[in-house]
Amino acid sequence: MQIIISNSSKEPIYEQITNQIKSSILAGDLCKGTALPSIRKLAKELQVSVITTKRAYEELEKEGFIYSIVGKGSFIAEQNLEMMREKKLKVIEEQLMAAITNSREMDLPFEELQQLLNILYEE
Repeated sequence: MQIIISNSSKEPIYEQITNQIKSSILAGDLCKGTALPSIRKLAKELQVSVITTKRAYEELEKEGFIYSIVGKGSFIAEQNLEMMREKKLKVIEEQLMAAITNSREMDLPFEELQQLLNILYEE
């Protein structure tokens, strides 16, 4: 599992970790039952605070992506395919809303936005 932390990102480090692990799970790169590195090991590898990795794991567990067993570690939870689809759709909706908001702020006509989406989708 490879996680890349960007210090120049406006996104908090724990969210960067959380989002990259989620992406790996949703893409099928991390399968059900796969053990994640310990909180301390991941913190050391990423050169971040243990508190940061702990928060990332807590968020992932709260959202049902992982589960933890005291004394054994954290593992990838079984993902319901329909739930995975819904989670991906939610992310897409959020990103599209941001694009719509930005296009409205610059008075970009809907047709141009739609044309841009078509071009990007076909690439």
